[in-house]
Amino acid sequence: MILAERKIFNNIPMELESSWVVNYLENNKFTSGHMRVLRAKANTSDKMLSSMLNLAPKTFVSYTKDVSKTKVDTKEHVLMLISLLKHGSDVFGSEENFSNWIDSKNVFLDNRKPIEFLNTISGIRMVDDRLVAIEYGDNI
Repeated sequence: MILAERKIFNNIPMELESSWVVNYLENNKFTSGHMRVLRAKANTSDKMLSSMLNLAPKTFVSYTKDVSKTKVDTKEHVLMLISLLKHGSDVFGSEENFSNWIDSKNVFLDNRKPIEFLNTISGIRMVDDRLVAIEYGDNI
């Protein structure tokens, strides 16, 4: 990851407040670097990322170069996913450990994989709530 993308990643909080997201997006701080950060940190395919974002794979790839036509809800979704990736890596000690957890069936999610819920903001929040529970001693 290049320096500008590392800066983007470091500036996104692990737990996003709605006011932070709205302010960030209103001040036009979202760039194609955010899409590249998501791609670099997600540890999954462009096809899976585009599915999470409810985009065609070709559209996702184009957004890694130019976000001028990206809808605001997609930008919010990307910010939420990056924040979740940061939080999960912190809880599990590494990106790899979090990636393994997020792609494994979970009894607390009706034996579904957490990754299956990441195509909506509510699903991201639900998975993030599981991370908070784990932080406070709940079972994985």
